Amino acid sequence: MQTSAVTRKGQITIPVRVRRKLGLQQGDRVAFVDEDDKIVLRPVQNDVRAAFGLVTPRRSVSLEQMRAAVRKRAGR
Repeated sequence: MQTSAVTRKGQITIPVRVRRKLGLQQGDRVAFVDEDDKIVLRPVQNDVRAAFGLVTPRRSVSLEQMRAAVRKRAGR
């Protein structure tokens, strides 16, 4: 079992063995997930595919409409 102390500011250092196992590097984000009687540390997905479906379009447009809009903006 790996342990770490909590600082006055509430910070902890994740042991190197745990960072390696999770593939964590400097600047990565982690989530603390409450699972019944324990807290689980999980890496936060930085992959754009993880955000799929979060934004829904107000209306759909055809490919030709998109091209026309691009041509219009390019002319300005």
